[in-house]
Amino acid sequence: MKIKKFKAPVTVAVVGAGAVGKEMIRILEQRKFPYKEIRVLARSSRIIQVDGKSYQVLETTPDAFNGVDIALFAGTEGEKGAAVTFGKEAIRRGAVLIDNGSDYRMDPKVPLVIPEINEHDLAWHQGIIANPNCTTAAMLVPVAAIHRKVGVKKIVISTYQAVSGAGAKAVEDLKVQSKEHLEKGAVSDFGVFPDQIAFNVLTNNWKIEEDGYSNEELKIIKETHKIMGDKKIQVVPTTVRVPVYNAHSESVYIETKKKITPAQAAQIFLKTPGVRLVDEKHPLEGKTCPMPILASGKDDVLVGRIRKDLFNPKALVFWAVGDNLRKGAALNAVQIAECLVERSRP
Repeated sequence: MKIKKFKAPVTVAVVGAGAVGKEMIRILEQRKFPYKEIRVLARSSRIIQVDGKSYQVLETTPDAFNGVDIALFAGTEGEKGAAVTFGKEAIRRGAVLIDNGSDYRMDPKVPLVIPEINEHDLAWHQGIIANPNCTTAAMLVPVAAIHRKVGVKKIVISTYQAVSGAGAKAVEDLKVQSKEHLEKGAVSDFGVFPDQIAFNVLTNNWKIEEDGYSNEELKIIKETHKIMGDKKIQVVPTTVRVPVYNAHSESVYIETKKKITPAQAAQIFLKTPGVRLVDEKHPLEGKTCPMPILASGKDDVLVGRIRKDLFNPKALVFWAVGDNLRKGAALNAVQIAECLVERSRP
């Protein structure tokens, strides 16, 4: 397939009017993406509001993609399965798909892209480009920066994932459960969760699959190998859902091929696009460590608490926090779209 060239301004379709879809619209506006039209598509037509601006939502049909250059599919957080249902029709009408869902991530014919890491993989797309899982995106931006300098052999990651990653209903369920627990001392309905999430943490929020790993943990392993282009990197994840509204936190342990000190890692992070170092020397809003309330609404992955492994000179530990609706979903998709337009410039 011949790679499509774009001439700005372009027509962009946003498929899905849920949390991720609305965030895509917000980011397109905030970053002044060179669009001539944002066409919002969903299961049914209606009017939505994003930052005080009204957008007409049209029903998703094959013909709704006529004239669309880039189609941003919000994925499982938006219209589940829409990229599979309408993807071929959108491509047939000349659009390039950027899918936030999981349907195409491991397809060998589809590039899985984090622009700060593997923008070069856009060169071989065949009409579809996949967005990674939110936890993978937040973890790999800083890890890849270290990998480029000293090589990474092993990653041990424990996640602390916000409920917004499970959708708008999950956020509401946390609010309701918290109120019930405080007022009555008990929760009457778990909602979308397998157990109480208010004042609790869940390791069973995802389906357990082969070798006792959850499907969320397996995504991190497989996506890391594909994005980094190296299946030899050992990845050991544990995914946990926590009672936080937005922004995923991650404890990241890396074993490196060459020795690296926390000070050297900090200097790398300071120079890495998409990463912001937060510590005593580089506070954010007066805070000296990354927190979800600091990362929510931010584009950068916040990194801090960098320290050495006291027993292994070729290992580091750090804490990373990223907005799962932005870098973990909508922002990364828009950045891919920006790269497509930029790569079309003469």
